[in-house]
Amino acid sequence: MAYKHGVYISEQPTSIVPPRRVSAGLPVVFGSAPVNMTDEQPVNKPVLAYTYQEAVQSLGWSEDWAKFSLCEFMDAYFGKFAMAPVVFINVLDPAEHTASVADEAHTFADSQITLDNEGVLHGTVVVKSTDTEPVTHELDTDYTLGFDADGNTVITRLTDGTITEGEEVSVSYDHLDPSALTVDDIVGGIDGSTGEKSGLELINEVFPKFRLVPGQIVAPGWSYETDVAATMAAKAGNINNHFQALALVDLDDTSVTKYSDAPETKNTNNLTDELQVVCWPRIKLGKKTYWMSSQLAGLTAQTDADHEDIPYASPSNNNFQMDSAMANSAEVWLGPGEANYLNGNGIVTALNFIGGWKAWGNRTGAYPAVTDVKDAFLPIRRMFNWIGNTLTLTFWQKVDYPINRRLIETIVDSANIWLNGLAARQFILGGRVEFNESENVVTDLMDGIIKFHVYVTPPSPAREIDFILEYDPEYLSTLFG
Repeated sequence: MAYKHGVYISEQPTSIVPPRRVSAGLPVVFGSAPVNMTDEQPVNKPVLAYTYQEAVQSLGWSEDWAKFSLCEFMDAYFGKFAMAPVVFINVLDPAEHTASVADEAHTFADSQITLDNEGVLHGTVVVKSTDTEPVTHELDTDYTLGFDADGNTVITRLTDGTITEGEEVSVSYDHLDPSALTVDDIVGGIDGSTGEKSGLELINEVFPKFRLVPGQIVAPGWSYETDVAATMAAKAGNINNHFQALALVDLDDTSVTKYSDAPETKNTNNLTDELQVVCWPRIKLGKKTYWMSSQLAGLTAQTDADHEDIPYASPSNNNFQMDSAMANSAEVWLGPGEANYLNGNGIVTALNFIGGWKAWGNRTGAYPAVTDVKDAFLPIRRMFNWIGNTLTLTFWQKVDYPINRRLIETIVDSANIWLNGLAARQFILGGRVEFNESENVVTDLMDGIIKFHVYVTPPSPAREIDFILEYDPEYLSTLFG
């Protein structure tokens, strides 16, 4: 050691570790978008958007939500609940899910032609004259291509080009074909030769790319498919081998047209996982119809935002943005009895009873087969997910530290301070962390494994409030002054 003479300073790690902030309700949404309208045309790539404009610029926009389901979620999450951010994953591939139109006759009017077909791939457009020996017109010399407000392609002739006003031309092009999408595209997988991920497998790329932990997995228009719903639940329980989220799934309203049929379909389709939230029916606002999962994701995030982004409160009995409920295009009106029947079978629904249309239901898909409070109640399940995710992120920095008393006390003290803070603000009724000798056997400690026992009690939602009324004859004495 070098000779020292004087005053020296050294540092050691703080004994209390502040918790990492985890967004409880971040939705990761899988589906299709009119990416032909964008330059990058993202396919099977997570796209992070904080605003509606950013989402439209990255993925395109269409009012035809049956074809382009991600646009429905954009409208619901940004437009109806004003929440952000969202991670979108488009699986509609312009290189694979396409159809062709050949030699379609059009006539220029006011120097323009509108192709009545969303999803036109501009790189494939060919405009020819209708002469006996057709002449192929040149892009940006004879005409330009653009989009109108509805996402349709507009061909505009250039006045200094070879196309005359009122001329009839023959147009050929390829366009996106959302009908070619299959369940396999949404479920996705890993390419054995390239290692590239697709579909729901991409949930594992969200945190490494954006440092955001998924909180909700949504696939509007697809989640009623049994393979999709099962994969969503599996992925929700094992994100990056460390995180958990919820999977919001819908029942198919074209086959479930009566509330009494919903529980049988739920059970037949095995929508019984504690990480699934099962929704029925669809909901409507004006002329727009939404899958309930799209709006429930927004309502859940809004409820979290109202409570410091801590998911201890249920979205139930909070307002959807809707004016009617729909099943197979017919209106559905449920009273409290019918809605409670659905809730009792682990299904979230919509109820117009007091205070307008509201989400109604606190149960996960596991209920009623599973009654363990942490798995049966939606807000408690979400709190367990959130607490687990927070502990993972907070103490990841301590991985590979030497196992000694300082490490153990730092973890125990830091976690307990955090839990005490949650309890003081009544986000939980109480919580503590213990390092128990009985749970840390010698062979585990020798192998570098330490276990901490977390006890926590999030509050249950007040799903039933009872008043007992009794006639009390003693008050008759007031008649005599």
